[in-house]
Amino acid sequence: MRLDKFLKVSRVVKRRTLAKEVCDRRQVTVNGRVAKAGTVVQPGDVVEVMFGQRRLKVQIVSLRETVPAKQAAELYAVLEDEKIVEE
Repeated sequence: MRLDKFLKVSRVVKRRTLAKEVCDRRQVTVNGRVAKAGTVVQPGDVVEVMFGQRRLKVQIVSLRETVPAKQAAELYAVLEDEKIVEE
């Protein structure tokens, strides 16, 4: 599955176009490497997303084409979720 689609289906990012923009701005890494929107992801991959002052690091547990909103969080396990404070 493409990275931008995973981010949208898992509800990490609300819209696929926004997921693509975040990837284009080099704010997403997969397994420690900067990733493009078309990067193919699979279970076990570690995805890190920078949202302004927030960094979210998740490990993909499973992939599905569609999933109800209540089950979206089951697609990944949160490894880190921290707010970055600049001094």
